[in-house]
Amino acid sequence: MPGSGAVTRNTLRQQIADALRDEVLAGRLPAGGEFTVKQIAEQYEVSATPVREALVDLSAQGLLESVQHRGFRVKAFTVEDFRGMIEARKLIADGIFRQLVERGTGPGCGEKLVSVRRRAEEAQRAAESGSLEVLIGYDLRFWRELGELLGNPYISEFLHRIRVHCWVFAVPYLQREADFRSLLWCGHIRLLDAVTRGDAEEARLLVQEYNQSGLDWAARLPETGYPPRPRPGARPGVRPGVRPAV
Repeated sequence: MPGSGAVTRNTLRQQIADALRDEVLAGRLPAGGEFTVKQIAEQYEVSATPVREALVDLSAQGLLESVQHRGFRVKAFTVEDFRGMIEARKLIADGIFRQLVERGTGPGCGEKLVSVRRRAEEAQRAAESGSLEVLIGYDLRFWRELGELLGNPYISEFLHRIRVHCWVFAVPYLQREADFRSLLWCGHIRLLDAVTRGDAEEARLLVQEYNQSGLDWAARLPETGYPPRPRPGARPGVRPGVRPAV
């Protein structure tokens, strides 16, 4: 089987990229943190090649920056970046969900809607309980699956990337709040109900509420003073014992 080695390496590459993305989303790899291919390879007890490829993939996704002669750095998004992300999300999402509602979900979408509803219920439950890391996972899946009902993977992938970046920015700030539950949008079930009913106006208002809540929150943040970066050369904050499933 001449291709088996490549398949194994590519699978490991994706597993490492997914694991590191989760660490960035959870704030355990904080903005500004620098690390090398060697450090990550030792942390996960794997060879350098799939690690390097995974880090290049995450750089292409805008989560890491390459630092010449030093390795990679977790990108630090500013308040201005965050506002720009939401404005971009707003311009596209408003049209998407209006089209989705007006066109209808169509035949064969029933099973997909059941899956989206599960994501909505779990996301709302996590938001209400303040389980931030759980919320992020279900929130990203909810929006991605809901957007995929349109059948346009390019738009869905673009919006997914923006939402990942938004969460990467927001997590350090939310983690410093004594009780951040009041800051979390939890209208997932209401939005899905509006889409299912074909209520275009309600869906539009809920998507508008979702985006506006982010802009309102950003307005309260200082323009400077991003959460402190780790000291240069600090090892990544990957949890001990956490390895990709190889």
